[in-house]
Amino acid sequence: MAGDGAPLLYGELADWWPLLSPPSEYAEEAAFHERVLRAHCEVPPRTLLELGCGGGSNASYLKASFALTLSDLSPGMLEVSRALNPECEHVQGDMRTLRLGRSFDLVFVHDAVCYLTREADLRAAIETAFLHCAPGGAALFAPDYVRESFSPRTDDGGVDASDGRGLRYLEWTRDPDPSDTHYVVDFAYLLRERDGSVRALHDRHVEGLFPRADWLAWLGEAGFQAEVVPVDHAESEPCGHEVFACRRPAETRT
Repeated sequence: MAGDGAPLLYGELADWWPLLSPPSEYAEEAAFHERVLRAHCEVPPRTLLELGCGGGSNASYLKASFALTLSDLSPGMLEVSRALNPECEHVQGDMRTLRLGRSFDLVFVHDAVCYLTREADLRAAIETAFLHCAPGGAALFAPDYVRESFSPRTDDGGVDASDGRGLRYLEWTRDPDPSDTHYVVDFAYLLRERDGSVRALHDRHVEGLFPRADWLAWLGEAGFQAEVVPVDHAESEPCGHEVFACRRPAETRT
């Protein structure tokens, strides 16, 4: 989430995002998301709204199949996505409050939903998705974890750019207090500038963690018909990923 206390990655370090998570790594993941969305949509899908598009990596593949509208709260991440996806519509907005006044065949909410750490905020984002999903359409929510699938882990990565810059990171995921609704991801970044100088930074991400049953209940209360779909692509976490696939019934609530 951009703003005071937001992770550096979505503010001053946004233009480093492609070196931390290159778009080339998203092909299989995007194909999985497309399969699930199509399977849960009652009409031939043409349009897709992504809430929390980040740097647009999933969109760089999905745009081959759909007309995309990409929304994110971070201006810096939208700049990254515009450079990668110049043919797509981009809108700055908060997934809790965004109201575009139009509907889409598909609504996709990737892991940006993790930054909602309170029930009220997550339910607001679910309502946004429902209001923008056309009757007969589908929505997909892809949090990194639910409470039942969480386990502490570490990771590392990063790549070099053709302009001389480079990034390497160490990622440490843990849950200091299992009784609350969030966990902590600490990143250590080594950033190499074009002149060869290297600096080190620490970046903390606080992310939401809710039980599977709560997710399903809140999706149902919003009006969706929701089910859990296991993730089956190679980029899924070793502890086991799952997504929430939703239909908005053609006969909607009043």
